[in-house]
Amino acid sequence: MSKSIGIIGSGSWATALAKILTDNGHHIHWWIRNEDTIRHMQLRHHNKHYLTSVYFDTSLLSLSSDVKAVVEACDELVLAVPSAFLEDVLGMLPADALDNKKIVSAIKGLVPSTNDLIGEFLLKQFNFPANHYFTITGPCHAEEVANEKLSYLTFSGTNLAATQAIADKFTSSYLQTIVNTDVIGVQLAAVLKNIYALGAGIAHGQEYGDNFLSVFITNCFREMQSFLEKYEEQKASVAGTEPVVHNYSASAYLGDLLVTCYSLHSRNRTFGNMIGKGYSVKAAQLELNMIAEGYYASKCMYEMNRSIGAYMPVAQAVYAILWQQVHPSEAFLSLEKGFI
Repeated sequence: MSKSIGIIGSGSWATALAKILTDNGHHIHWWIRNEDTIRHMQLRHHNKHYLTSVYFDTSLLSLSSDVKAVVEACDELVLAVPSAFLEDVLGMLPADALDNKKIVSAIKGLVPSTNDLIGEFLLKQFNFPANHYFTITGPCHAEEVANEKLSYLTFSGTNLAATQAIADKFTSSYLQTIVNTDVIGVQLAAVLKNIYALGAGIAHGQEYGDNFLSVFITNCFREMQSFLEKYEEQKASVAGTEPVVHNYSASAYLGDLLVTCYSLHSRNRTFGNMIGKGYSVKAAQLELNMIAEGYYASKCMYEMNRSIGAYMPVAQAVYAILWQQVHPSEAFLSLEKGFI
């Protein structure tokens, strides 16, 4: 008999994924750090901190604050903790804990201490094989999943059949799935779109209008392509192969960028909006009370691009605002003059 699916994390995205899986009748082992949240969910059948309107059939939930127990109970694990916390969470596991598992990463960020993509981090720390690693990208907001508004998820893996088998567990009347083998590209695009959404929020907070924002996002999309092309050229040069060509018009690229930059559900846009209005980073973090992945990603991408060498004025401007205390008006004034 197949073991259950495990979910590591208890934020809004983890809760939305748990809803999708349990709505489809799957039993899940769910790691939740906070014991009080577990007790509340067992008693009241919902997560009191995130997506509180979503009620669960608790007969389909095995809740635990012991990450080792959850990992041991499952053949397939969905990682849905913020990238900044992943190293600490998985650091509680022995080196062989992920042997013979399948990992589905729903994390849209880089590991801050190493600037690694999640799959690269798993390979280094657990010798985890690439053919057992899958990713979930958007465009999709947890709040719309909670309301069962039709949404789309992109699943990527090295093997299409195995990726489709994972995706099928999530497909429902309100959730359509797309599969591809573009594992690296969609992850980098997800990292970058969060940075650009922060920038879009900053622009809104600085009272730029829709006309500027449309040009801003167009240039972000061009910048994303430029970085990925440079990244693939460098990787291919080292490996002696041809560079991978990505489908930039796919939903995981353009669609995810658009919804994250425009939607009021976007925490990165919200975080950026507060920065644009004059909040300090610390004050914005306290007010948001959720992790904006783009904040950490902006520093990781700045450091990664030192070796890639792509022209990335928008990502550079967001980094300068968040990490070098450059005033938003100053950073955006320089962007205005360079957009095409």
